[in-house]
Amino acid sequence: MSSSIEIKNNLKTGWESPSNIALVKYWGKHGRQLPNNASISFTLSQAATRTFVSLEKKTNPEEAIEVVFSFDGKPNNSFAAKIVKFLTSIADEYFPYLKDYKLNIESSNSFPHSSGIASSASSMSALACCLCDLENQIIGKTNDDKTFFKKASIISRLGSGSAARSVFAQAAVWGKHTDLSESSDEYAIGVDTSLHPVFKTMQNDILIISADEKSVSSTAGHALMEGNPYAPVRYEQANHSLSKLLIALKEGDLETFGKITEDEALTLHALMMCSDPSYILMEEGSLAVIKKIKKFREKYNIPVYFTLDAGPNIHVLYPEKYDKEVSQFIIAELKPYCHQGRIIRDKVGNGPSKIS
Repeated sequence: MSSSIEIKNNLKTGWESPSNIALVKYWGKHGRQLPNNASISFTLSQAATRTFVSLEKKTNPEEAIEVVFSFDGKPNNSFAAKIVKFLTSIADEYFPYLKDYKLNIESSNSFPHSSGIASSASSMSALACCLCDLENQIIGKTNDDKTFFKKASIISRLGSGSAARSVFAQAAVWGKHTDLSESSDEYAIGVDTSLHPVFKTMQNDILIISADEKSVSSTAGHALMEGNPYAPVRYEQANHSLSKLLIALKEGDLETFGKITEDEALTLHALMMCSDPSYILMEEGSLAVIKKIKKFREKYNIPVYFTLDAGPNIHVLYPEKYDKEVSQFIIAELKPYCHQGRIIRDKVGNGPSKIS
């Protein structure tokens, strides 16, 4: 037996966890999934992963970790192999019980995976919440919010850096920053109590410019920052941007929020273009949409802004009070650039939830 805790049978849980959209981007890491600069994100609501995990008692707990995995109702051996590798890397330190059980994992997304909407953030945070919940079931402990989500954030980070931020409502900061004494490279912290009301109901419509898998993974992109000549300046810029953005978010300063958010998105993609080898993840439609958003904002003086993660799809951010005007604009002028006209209507959300 891998631990002195009683092995129980028929344990199961399910969690839904959202993706998040970084405002100040994390790009470049060191050590064991540690960020080279602090980042901040909005937690989303509709772009989410639902994951169910059940444990089946093993006859020989000394065997390797065993996982049966299905995605969208179909077996996926490629994902299963990645999950086994991940669980093996964390079992001894964080979850010794994993060696006592066979894991049956069923997962599904509300959006295309590997297309630049941080599917790894939602999927790894959902899995982390399930693992922490099952541990508590085994040892007879309740899911105390602060302790539970701190550990879930650590486990999420080990699976996918940006996933550390997905376990908190509304907004989260990941990475040590001088302006936030509780911040850490090991886990994210929620900063929802520091948000002006206008940002707590911020709309985030995701325009699916392309549903194809990215040509360069985020993992490879992070690695290329090691040789990027602009990396040191970038990390300094990011931490400075975060300082300014924290003030804007607290004061409800939409103009400063928008400028920093858009500059950060363009900087992220500029870093990709000047990597060695260089690569471009934007599509022609991405650039067309960005130009149209800028024109619309200037013409009607409506605070609508864009950002992108490491992919071609555009996040359109705007206050809830402008929903009618912006929605009409998106349908009339931006939808033609979307793959099969697909738009995910999203907004700032409340973080993970247990599925009954």
